Amino acid sequence: MEKNQFFMFFTIVLSIQVLVNLYITIRGYQALEAFPKVRPWFIAFMVIATFAYFLGRTLEKSMYNALTVSLHWLGAFWFAVMLYATLQLLLIDLARLVDLAVPFIRKMAGNNYPLFKFRTGLVVAAITFVVVLAGHINAWHPKTVHVQLNIPKDAGPADSLRIVAVSDIHLGTIIGPRKTAKLVQTVNALNPDIILLAGDVLDEDVGPVIRQNLGDSLTKLKAPLGIFACTGNHEYIGGGEPSIQYLMQHGIKVLRDSAVLINDAFYLIGREDRSAKGRLRKERKSIVQLLKDIDTSKPVILLDHQPYHLDEVANTGVDLQISGHTHHGQLWPFGYITNRIYEVSRGYKQKGTTHFYVSTGFGTWGPPVRTGNRPEVVVFSLKFNATH
Repeated sequence: MEKNQFFMFFTIVLSIQVLVNLYITIRGYQALEAFPKVRPWFIAFMVIATFAYFLGRTLEKSMYNALTVSLHWLGAFWFAVMLYATLQLLLIDLARLVDLAVPFIRKMAGNNYPLFKFRTGLVVAAITFVVVLAGHINAWHPKTVHVQLNIPKDAGPADSLRIVAVSDIHLGTIIGPRKTAKLVQTVNALNPDIILLAGDVLDEDVGPVIRQNLGDSLTKLKAPLGIFACTGNHEYIGGGEPSIQYLMQHGIKVLRDSAVLINDAFYLIGREDRSAKGRLRKERKSIVQLLKDIDTSKPVILLDHQPYHLDEVANTGVDLQISGHTHHGQLWPFGYITNRIYEVSRGYKQKGTTHFYVSTGFGTWGPPVRTGNRPEVVVFSLKFNATH
């Protein structure tokens, strides 16, 4: 992403962040009418919470300590709190509009309207807390998805292949040693022939990954045919080369617009992420260019982080494309938005002779919370048969 594009994106996000939190602050201030001494503390907390994520992410580039980590965690959780508090406040304001035509709120409140507002605020806070907590617990418990596919091609010495695929791990301050160890344990227990990582292995800045030595866990991933990855947009948000080199140094072969013939049985292609253009100042290779020197009579598996333009891949000789990126919105109701943006926001689809799978991902971006879906590890059981 070019600097001016990033600055524009950052400005828009920060503006939305400030406006939403201003709305929550105003409504919270009103709810505290019965307890005026609490109001200054509430405002102080809201200021900290509003800017915690941006402060934490910025400060941890130069120092990594309890303060920056705490700000990062607070700010990350606060994104989810903002969403679910705001949805409830909007419903309450809708009820207030109805109340103008059909008065009912004052009747419910009785003689002590300030106390009624405070209790309503407590209900909003309690519901938000329960939803965010449940989403956090859900984010820590990935499911295993099994996908069985027949590939009607000759794979030489192989008649089957067991792939364990993971996308969107987002290693960093939030996805730290415990979650990384859980990933390794889960993947290795599935006895993969090959492990494929479909982009966004790292979150953004590689600094927290290095400081927590998360690469040590990555070296414990085991598969006889190797561990391969493609780049994702977050590898490039984190600077590109430092993130990619870190993965390579810890046993992960990153395929960047390149292909490899594995065990004389099948081809694996890794595409550069779409966002690489802003960093590398050049277009990534087209599917036609990537397949130019490949014998497509053999099975071809493609890693492409962002699942755009599936028609460009269908019926080209690629048998399976594995993607991620969408998180299927991660937080409800954003999955409805990703369904409109992507032909496949999550799960499986076949187009012509090509199979597509978009994973909801293993980790999280921003809040360590999932309310729209489960995180997942995907096991592909491929059967090869030239006469199928």
